[in-house]
Amino acid sequence: MDHARDRERNRDRNFSEKEKEFVEKLVKLNRTAKVVKGGRRFSFSALTVVGDRKGKVGYGFGKANDVSEAIRKSIDKAKRSLVDLPVKNGTIPHEITGLFKASRVLLKPACSGTGIIAGGPVRAIMEAGGVTDVLSKSIGASSQYNVVKATFDCISKLMDAKVIAKNRGKSLKEFWG
Repeated sequence: MDHARDRERNRDRNFSEKEKEFVEKLVKLNRTAKVVKGGRRFSFSALTVVGDRKGKVGYGFGKANDVSEAIRKSIDKAKRSLVDLPVKNGTIPHEITGLFKASRVLLKPACSGTGIIAGGPVRAIMEAGGVTDVLSKSIGASSQYNVVKATFDCISKLMDAKVIAKNRGKSLKEFWG
C-alpha cells in the first residue's frame, strides 16, 4: 500500500513540474450576457497564449460560465496546439508578414538589446516563445483574436536554417557558403 501512495505522489510532482515549465499569458477575457426570464446570464470567453520560452508556443480559446473555467479550458487547448518558433540569437531568422482575415502582422528581426517592440497579443506570443528582440507592426483590423492568428501565420511561414539545410542534404556550413 505504501508503494502505491509514493507512486501517486511522484506522479503528481512530475505533473506539476511539467506545468511550471510553461509560461501562460491571458490575452483577452470577454464577458457576454444572455437575457433570460430571471435577468441576465453571463458567460466568459478567454484567449490565452502558452510557451516554454525555448521556441515552443501555442494559443487557445475557451468558453465557460465561470472565468477560471474559461481560462483553464483555453490554457489546455493552447498546450495541445504548440508549434515551433525558430529563435536565432534571441530574435527571429528573417522578416515575415502574416495574414488572417483583415489583420496583418509584420515581424522583423532586431539586434540584441532592442527588446520586444510589439503590441499586446504579439508581445505575449513573442515573450512566451522565448524571443527577446523583435520589431513588429500590426496593420489592419486590431481584433485580438485575428492578430493572434495572423501572428501564428507568421510563425508557420518562418524558415529555420537547420531544417532547410537538412532537407537539402547539406551541412549548415555548406548552406551559408
